[in-house]
Amino acid sequence: MSQPAPPPADPWGPPPAGYPAPYPQMRPRNGMGVTALVLGITGVVLGLAVFLFWMSWLPALLALVFGIVGLGQVRRGTATNRGMAGTGLVLGVAGLLLAVGGGVFTVSKATEFIDGVREEAETARASAEASASAEASASAAAEAARHLAFGETYTYENGLRITVSAPRPYVPDDYALGHPKGNKALQVTVTAVNGGAQPVDFKTGLPGVRDADEADAELLIDGSGRQKVLSGNLLPGKRSVGRYAYSLPPDAADRIRVEFSPDVMEYEDTFWTGPVE
Repeated sequence: MSQPAPPPADPWGPPPAGYPAPYPQMRPRNGMGVTALVLGITGVVLGLAVFLFWMSWLPALLALVFGIVGLGQVRRGTATNRGMAGTGLVLGVAGLLLAVGGGVFTVSKATEFIDGVREEAETARASAEASASAEASASAAAEAARHLAFGETYTYENGLRITVSAPRPYVPDDYALGHPKGNKALQVTVTAVNGGAQPVDFKTGLPGVRDADEADAELLIDGSGRQKVLSGNLLPGKRSVGRYAYSLPPDAADRIRVEFSPDVMEYEDTFWTGPVE
């Protein structure tokens, strides 16, 4: 039998020994770009929120970092999502700008609020000081109005008018209490007119008498019947006169101060000052 013909020889010859087999194609690494896009969107959404802008800076910053890394991978050929990485980077920058803008806006509004509170406090303090000054002025004016000269009339809020005449020398009778020998005796006359609509009750209508050296005069009581104490009710439109005698030391000053109140529990004291008549 005849032998089969041998196969034709390869014109190129056998492949060289040790030739490596081709590598399999690598899958693209697009995770950085995707992460940058997600974080960028999150940063912008938080930055646009009214009360959450302060949380946007962290995802926005991470989006910026991951976007830069993702674009670097695209340039090296290990990633293919240039659009995602670039968009994530842009959104990261926008989120950071929104965070900064929100912070500036919040600080400005907080500053305006604090300034408004301070202005209101200053206005209230100035108003309180003005009110206190007005009250002090009114109090000083009221105090000055209660210091009169003999013969002048003080009118209380209920219409009661009180006039203290200048003290006159007084000669007590032989049986006088509270008048040591050698002392000077004076008579003080208090006139009350009820110009109001209600009766006035005199409960403690005794004047207090001092000389210019603040020496107290002692109430003098004798049996002459010339003394009269203001007491009881004084009807509207009526007039009543009280007469009181006082004993002063022989060296007492000639200038006298009389202090009087129809009722120390209800009326403030009023003062009359001047020389002895």
